Amino acid sequence: SITKVMTCLLTLEAVDRGELSLEQTVTASSALHTGIGEGASTADIKEGEQIRIIDLLYAALIPSANEACNVMAEAVSGDVASFVELMNTRAAELGMENTHFACCAGLDNEGHYSTARDIALMSRALLRYPKITDYTTIWMDTLRNGATSLVNTNRLVRFYQGATGLKTGTTNGAGCCLSASASRDGLGLILSLIHI
Repeated sequence: SITKVMTCLLTLEAVDRGELSLEQTVTASSALHTGIGEGASTADIKEGEQIRIIDLLYAALIPSANEACNVMAEAVSGDVASFVELMNTRAAELGMENTHFACCAGLDNEGHYSTARDIALMSRALLRYPKITDYTTIWMDTLRNGATSLVNTNRLVRFYQGATGLKTGTTNGAGCCLSASASRDGLGLILSLIHI
């Protein structure tokens, strides 16, 4: 699920370019649950539901909602496959030499892999957006006027002074992974751990 860092980075870059806006509403398509198996984290987004880009970012970064990533991918690139190509292009631009993305949510897929170093590189790129910590530091929130509860999968934001995020990930294939970020006295640090 740390893959979601790249998905959110590309979404914010599209916002920066003026191709999307945070308040823009998009419609979840029939591809909403593509590649998402039983038991995967979701925000219970339904096909045909209209949802704002900012809410998709919340859903992806706080409870690690997988279907939110598919909706963002379609908003940015038109379809998930094109978005995954964009992810790999951006990874190369960031110097992520030992990463290959096969999906936008970070679920176990053949040919989907990364390293702690590469995760730190994409995390640093995401943290260049200062407002990202407005999302990644939230412990609990809601969507749909309180109808859907969001609880952060990263407990550091609740218990570690200065934690600014960033993303946890747990799958059968990858084990438990973490990209942790914190800031104290003007010093910001990123710690990436894979297969804890």
